[in-house]
Amino acid sequence: MSYPHRVVITGLGITSSLGSEINRFWDNIVTGKSGIARIAAFDPTAYPCQVGAEVKDFNPLDYMDVKDMKHSDRFTHLAVSATKHAMQDANFNLKQFDPFRVGTIVASGIGGIETMQKQTARFFNLGPLKVSPFMIPSLICNMASGVVAIQYGLKGPNFSVVTACASGSHAIGEAYHLLKLGKADAMFAGGSEAALQSLSFAGFCMMKAMSSHFNEEPERASRPFDAQRDGFVMGEGAGMVLLETLESALARKAKIYCEVVAYAASCDAYHITSPDPEANGLANCLENLLCESGLTTANVDYINAHGTSTNINDKFETLAIKKIFKENAKKLKISSTKSMTGHLLGAAGGVEAIICAKAIETGIIPPTINYETPDPECDLDYVPNEAIKQDVNVVISENLGFGGHNAALMFKKYT
Repeated sequence: MSYPHRVVITGLGITSSLGSEINRFWDNIVTGKSGIARIAAFDPTAYPCQVGAEVKDFNPLDYMDVKDMKHSDRFTHLAVSATKHAMQDANFNLKQFDPFRVGTIVASGIGGIETMQKQTARFFNLGPLKVSPFMIPSLICNMASGVVAIQYGLKGPNFSVVTACASGSHAIGEAYHLLKLGKADAMFAGGSEAALQSLSFAGFCMMKAMSSHFNEEPERASRPFDAQRDGFVMGEGAGMVLLETLESALARKAKIYCEVVAYAASCDAYHITSPDPEANGLANCLENLLCESGLTTANVDYINAHGTSTNINDKFETLAIKKIFKENAKKLKISSTKSMTGHLLGAAGGVEAIICAKAIETGIIPPTINYETPDPECDLDYVPNEAIKQDVNVVISENLGFGGHNAALMFKKYT
């Protein structure tokens, strides 16, 4: 199915453990710098996992006033920040647009868990009349998207996507479809997450999903596709991109990072947390992505993998790639930048879309750091430890989420 409008990315906005300025962030990614350290937000001593990728030195008052800050959660603050950075990167001026044709989709897998934790404590310690009247609007997942729109006057399509760790990619994909259909001229899309809170951290620890063997060496803890991997490392932050119709971008002489050429989604319908061991859901997603793009497996230069550093994800993701790419799977460059950023859950797709756009722009494929011991079941080229310089024309970003959700995006060099 074809639609009349081409869609391009013209702005990148990041707030992360590796920086909140796009060039600094990219330099850290390319050089293999880890943003993972011992948790500082709370005392992690009692937890099996004690490391994470925290956003340091972040002041929400740089992006919003005191009242708005107090009435919203940290995940919203991070989203407002990343959107502002995307606007600045794109030289975006709302006066050049009809505000009813500029929309926002901010995804989050967890939402306002900081608010939930604090207000639950107030409820049990002080009673029901001490709970904040802003508790509900602070914690609901759609509020980051709503506050971004309010802060910047964006009156077009506005909603949130909640598909766990696939959320950010679904958000960008849905924005892409709106633009393809002519329902908007520009969309800010991506994800934001601030789940590095003691309660949610405990929940993931008790699932035995997070790394616990590298507490004394935090930078080595996230090791996707490596045989010694023992779980993911939680990160926080936000990644937002500005997508525009090609007509809009050309009319305002915007810098174009790349074109979005396909989006696909599927479901494993298998288990609430484990991916399908046959990898059929993700394989179907990738097959549909290629079909929509009109490209072949031979055209794809690089996959930014979900690559969580858990045993089952990395194994089954490798299987899905081999199922679809067949003989071309061995020729692909694949890396997981979660080895540096940690896993940003619902924000992962937004951050990784930014990395894909920069890979196309710069001709640099970022590495998977901490790749030391090959795993026989993960036997593809994961760009171990050092970035590769090569021409990058077509890139895929894929994400998976609890509930069996799969999402994939394809980006292409604009010509």
